[in-house]
Amino acid sequence: MRITDRTTATNMIQSINRSQGKLEKYNNQLSSMKEISKPSDDPLRASQIMNLNNSLIQNEDFSVTIADTTDWTNMQDSALENATNSLRRITTLIQSASTGTMSDSDRQAIKAEMETEISTMVDSLNTNFGGKYVFSGMNTTTKPFEISRDASGAMTGILYQGTQDEMDANGNVVPVNADLSRAIATGVDVSLKTDGRQLMNEQGTPAEKDDLGTFLADALKALDANDTEALSGKLLARSNAETENVVNMRTEIGAISNRLKSAQERNTSENINLKSIRSNKQDVDLAEKYMEFTMEQQAFQAALSMGTKILQTNILDYL
Repeated sequence: MRITDRTTATNMIQSINRSQGKLEKYNNQLSSMKEISKPSDDPLRASQIMNLNNSLIQNEDFSVTIADTTDWTNMQDSALENATNSLRRITTLIQSASTGTMSDSDRQAIKAEMETEISTMVDSLNTNFGGKYVFSGMNTTTKPFEISRDASGAMTGILYQGTQDEMDANGNVVPVNADLSRAIATGVDVSLKTDGRQLMNEQGTPAEKDDLGTFLADALKALDANDTEALSGKLLARSNAETENVVNMRTEIGAISNRLKSAQERNTSENINLKSIRSNKQDVDLAEKYMEFTMEQQAFQAALSMGTKILQTNILDYL
């Protein structure tokens, strides 16, 4: 096949253009420190990098959720620590008031201090985090605990105003799970202890219920009535039971905190692994890439030099 000067020139120009394209590619890779600048460079690798980027974004979202949830449980733990201290002080006051040597005025002084402790405990249980109450169940904007008072304004205990069970059309109670849930990893949720009804420790029937509120009401009544038998007997036992109930919930929240700590460690480890995999697929080997660039640059200069000689050839060169 006869090769014309035109064919030779065309091939040479195409070779120079290809070399110039490679130089531009290497230059872009060295400038960006990335193997791929657009999907068409390597569609498969580009897709893999995109998936890794999405996984890293999702992983960061989980990390933020874990940190936020950890802060939430820390607020709950602090609130329950204060509530436990108040209940223990109430237990001590009941023990003191149950002795026969106490005068009426002494018991009224104890009652005044007990009311102060009840108010302090309610303030602790009404702790909020980021504008949301940590023990109000699903109703995070509703203050969960409230001091109840009679017509004269005297304290009569506490009430729970958070999420309540529902009633069906037949008047049957439909239990409502008021514990909030948070996603801390793909397919992994953690259930928070946000249902303050557990702190009320409700027992008995709705008509004759016995809970933290009724216990406090009974204790205040016993102090007014100087009922040392009730104070030293069932009220002291109930005080210990109510304190233990709060401690148990605090223990459950502590277990959740430990789980969150483990989740954060796994999240951090996964984040490092994902970044390492992405780096292997995306980042350039600087020394290797610079060598490729230098070699291609030399080839480009050689092609230009050869092309100049070929394109300058004319019929006089053959005479």
